[in-house]
Amino acid sequence: MLPGALALLVVAGLLWHVLSGPDESAPKSPPPPPVVVAIVQERSVAGLAHSIGTVVPLSTVQVTALVTGQLLSTGFAEGEIVKAGQVIFQIDPKPFAAALAQARATLARDSATNISAQNDKTRYLNLAAQGAASAQQRDQAVASAAADAATVEADKAAVQTAELNLGYTTIRSPITGKTGPILIQPGNLITANNSANPLVTITQLQPIKVSMFLPQSDLPLIQQQTLTKKLVMRLSPGNGDAGSAPVIFVGNQVDAKTGTVEMRATFDNADFRLVPGQMVDAAVALNDFPHAIVVPRDAVNIGPDNRFVFVVGAHDIVAMHQVNLLYDDGANDVITGDVKPGDRVVVEGQLRVVPGSAVQVVAPAQPHRG
Repeated sequence: MLPGALALLVVAGLLWHVLSGPDESAPKSPPPPPVVVAIVQERSVAGLAHSIGTVVPLSTVQVTALVTGQLLSTGFAEGEIVKAGQVIFQIDPKPFAAALAQARATLARDSATNISAQNDKTRYLNLAAQGAASAQQRDQAVASAAADAATVEADKAAVQTAELNLGYTTIRSPITGKTGPILIQPGNLITANNSANPLVTITQLQPIKVSMFLPQSDLPLIQQQTLTKKLVMRLSPGNGDAGSAPVIFVGNQVDAKTGTVEMRATFDNADFRLVPGQMVDAAVALNDFPHAIVVPRDAVNIGPDNRFVFVVGAHDIVAMHQVNLLYDDGANDVITGDVKPGDRVVVEGQLRVVPGSAVQVVAPAQPHRG
């Protein structure tokens, strides 16, 4: 082959190598795994003990009649809020008004008879003292006067009873609360003190109590908190503006069947959001962490022997730091360990992380929200 032809072949080979690019068969380094991070915070945290609470009314009254008679009317609509003292039922008052008039007439008649008897008593006492009347006549006059005086007192009691019975024909609400269904309709004859068939049931809604139970393992913390400060019960935001209220009652014994102790708090229930029998998410603060190291719950990983977090350091290099869990509220964890405020911890993508290697932060490092 001629020298010129050989040179031409060499140049063509070099040109083909340049145009064809690098060798695709050469091994490549994998890109850093993408992760999402959060910033470690330091703040005060209240350690809450959560439980399902039950709304309990302060009072529930079954309204019954105190006299027997015909029900004429109602003064409220079913499900309405009634005030204490508001007229809610009216029984026919005419028979009771007539009984009162009769009792007053009897009192007037017997009062007149008593006046005459008292005068006879005075007269016979004077005559007996002068020897003009016998002792028997004197004693009879005294006894008759005493009997008539007692009759007058009995008549007064009968008048008071008749007045009470007449007053009982107007039934007023004993409490402020919400009414249930009207169980006996106007026109029916109702009997006195019939607790088996009340006219209506009224339930007090403002204020209202919430009852919750905590395990007996929390008793040392409960007792400690009751000695140092007032316990406060908090309701989840899903229960309207119920907010929080001081615990007014801690059970004096542990339930042997459930191993729990009861706690109660009274809420204003301004918006009537809480209803008796309702189940609510309740919590009581049993621990205080004034300078807590807080990370998102997703940042804490569970290893075979301990818990750990991945901390993203300089040049986005990851290090694994062991931590201890002090408190978990379901969204954030209070931890101790080699972690400080301002550190970046991995909250997503931990499965692809290798300690000592670089990562790619795909989301801006923002403070998490508790």
